[in-house]
Amino acid sequence: MSMIEFKNVEKYYGKFHALKNINLKIDEGETVVLIGPSGSGKSTLIRTINGLEEIQEGKLLVNGFDLHDPKTDINRIRKNVGMVFQHFNLYNNKSTLENVMLAPRLVLKRNEDENKKVAMALLDKVGLADKAANMPSELSGGQKQRAAIARSLAMQPKALLFDEPTSALDPEMVGDVLDVMRDIAKDSSMTMLVVTHEMSFAKAVADRVIFMADGEILEDSTTEEFFNNPREPRAQQFLSQVDHK
Repeated sequence: MSMIEFKNVEKYYGKFHALKNINLKIDEGETVVLIGPSGSGKSTLIRTINGLEEIQEGKLLVNGFDLHDPKTDINRIRKNVGMVFQHFNLYNNKSTLENVMLAPRLVLKRNEDENKKVAMALLDKVGLADKAANMPSELSGGQKQRAAIARSLAMQPKALLFDEPTSALDPEMVGDVLDVMRDIAKDSSMTMLVVTHEMSFAKAVADRVIFMADGEILEDSTTEEFFNNPREPRAQQFLSQVDHK
């Protein structure tokens, strides 16, 4: 069953045509990596899925709900679709543990003992159990991003969106974040859509690779096909310019 489906989606910023006739299905439990040159529309596409960007034309179905329908409750969508941003977006006045506990307390009404137990288990999962009491200012960039992933997982979403989650990190911190993401990808029930420039990660975990340029999907193929035999000249050119060995 499709978790996310784009049907002839168009997105404009004024006169700028940001997304052009997007047709894309992502099934439950699938890990899909979205790659392409900067400015190709990848982040815009991923931000439409939980309503951070509105589409102008077409249909966007998330877990069976039409995001373009005014009657659709966007908060209901966001309960099921977590998002991990480039710049963490942690609350600086709350501890690492409090950041992870906040949304389940407010949205899921999870009782405090259970909430703390789940949050601590997730911090342990991302290697941050010993940082539970620390404030975000006391964490490295990689630790902040792992805390942000734990925070998203705390809502027990059906899908997780990652918008270039390692691009703001120092190189030595990237590996720990990607390791956590690899572990999540192994969970067959989780649907993941990842915008990234980390080609080794894409090769290791993606079921499919989507290549975008100039607001269009130019290639949608299995990971093996994409890296070994890309069809589109733009994709061939892109791969020739990045390290994907």
